[in-house]
Amino acid sequence: MGAQCKGGRLLALLEALDVVAGYGETEILHGVSLTVGDGEIVTIIGPNGCGKSTLLKAIVGLVRVRTGRVTFRGSAIAGWPPERIVRGGLCYVPQTSNVFASLSIRENLEMGAFVRRDDYRGRIDEMFRLFPDLGLRPGQKAGSLSGGQRQMLAIARALMLDPSLVLLDEPSAGLSPAMVGMVFERIREVNQSGVAVVLVEQNAREALSMSNRGYVLVAGENRLEDAGEDLLNNPEVASLYLGG
Repeated sequence: MGAQCKGGRLLALLEALDVVAGYGETEILHGVSLTVGDGEIVTIIGPNGCGKSTLLKAIVGLVRVRTGRVTFRGSAIAGWPPERIVRGGLCYVPQTSNVFASLSIRENLEMGAFVRRDDYRGRIDEMFRLFPDLGLRPGQKAGSLSGGQRQMLAIARALMLDPSLVLLDEPSAGLSPAMVGMVFERIREVNQSGVAVVLVEQNAREALSMSNRGYVLVAGENRLEDAGEDLLNNPEVASLYLGG
């Protein structure tokens, strides 16, 4: 499902405008902008240290936005605590430490539903249908799962709150080629269910090939923005980030 437009302009589910953010005295983002339409997949690529992960953390409230604006569903969310942002339907899956290793698969999913006030058991069943590997052994400890299975559990845990947008930080990092393909296929299925996705991903070719649009960040600034297919065919992007 692609983004809708009004008068040729993208209707934004999420918009970050001129975001400046960093850690301590160090400024990492120097006025970065990003727009995500309802139902889109948007990929952010760029060299290590360019601010991709910092941008996701700033959007979800884990890093303070010093200046600039972040809006989600029309509400200005910069400065909101992360739990309020999550309750509003925007979830974040970090690259590491994204599951509770000592808890079972089912217990991890229950933790993902911690702010729900309704009966979430049906949502757990939905996650087991979407991620059938997890449903085969719901009592297995998350710490004993493979890297790809842990990533799928982390995504499923985020989806327990039925968000409209999920931010994924390097979901394929360190996985075998077979598991990379499986994780990307599940991301496609998540998106096809109506959830917008923002990907920070080193596997740029695979990510851009399934993205509506993409952004290239360099040194904490926007370098390029285009349709995913057009970025794939851009000689500069191919040379620097696609290995060809």
